[in-house]
Amino acid sequence: MIYKAYALLALTTLFWAGNSIAGKLAVGHVSPMVLVTIRWASVMVALYFFKRQQIAADWPVIRSRLVYLLLLGAMGFTGFSVALYYALVYTTAINTSILQGGMPLFVFCASFILFGSRIGRAQAVGFLISFVGVIVIAVRGDFADLIALNINVGDALMLVAIISYGVYTAALRSKPQVHWTSLMFILCLGATLASVPLLMFEMAQGATVFPDLRGWSTIVYIVIFPTFLGQVFYIRAVELIGANRAGLFINLLPVWGALLAVTLLGEVFHVYHAAALMMILAGIGLAEYGGRKLIGGAR
Repeated sequence: MIYKAYALLALTTLFWAGNSIAGKLAVGHVSPMVLVTIRWASVMVALYFFKRQQIAADWPVIRSRLVYLLLLGAMGFTGFSVALYYALVYTTAINTSILQGGMPLFVFCASFILFGSRIGRAQAVGFLISFVGVIVIAVRGDFADLIALNINVGDALMLVAIISYGVYTAALRSKPQVHWTSLMFILCLGATLASVPLLMFEMAQGATVFPDLRGWSTIVYIVIFPTFLGQVFYIRAVELIGANRAGLFINLLPVWGALLAVTLLGEVFHVYHAAALMMILAGIGLAEYGGRKLIGGAR
């Protein structure tokens, strides 16, 4: 069961790393809010079309937690996506990928605040190491920028994105027991409802770009892999090993993201990227070890 969760999380992070690459390729070919709205509305409609009987069967349970689930979809799906795609206008795919490695810190903080989750010493040290890696990326290796608060707009938006998804991940712990298709449907409904007013605002600003051929190609990838398969795999992994431990594996995303950005986009991999990656990987290893030891000790 543990290794199944590990495999699901490895694929999830690969798909999500591809999301940053696709989002970067989409810049100038489809505007962020058009992309976000089509992304979640497409999955919502597909799920309803193919699984409406299952959704109807689960509806009494969903209805009792409807507002909670809609807010989860708005926070975890729309909130994260909007921040990510706007971030990619201002920063590199490597930076957005590596910054997502800091998400476990916010998963833990949200889990502690919402549910009083325990943490061991090794986990705390692992979280700290990962967070330092995030800071290295945010200041691009120059800590003088941190003191001067000179942080790239895109990198700042990514911090907003990972906080949003960290809270969403922790909050999944209190989701009702329904079939995964029903859960995905209602989360995508919440994401779509939250996207529409933001799309209208983008249109009012005259910033809307409707997709051309490249835009549609990136949308197809994003809908199938990071949106549908990635979210389903992640939800299942959280069920198998819990939000804190599943959140740690998001740290694999920077590895995939850096490799894909250098290979497919030709972005430059700097020394500070390498330093941040080493800290993030060391953090995930130490914290995962601490999490397994903590669970073993609780038995």
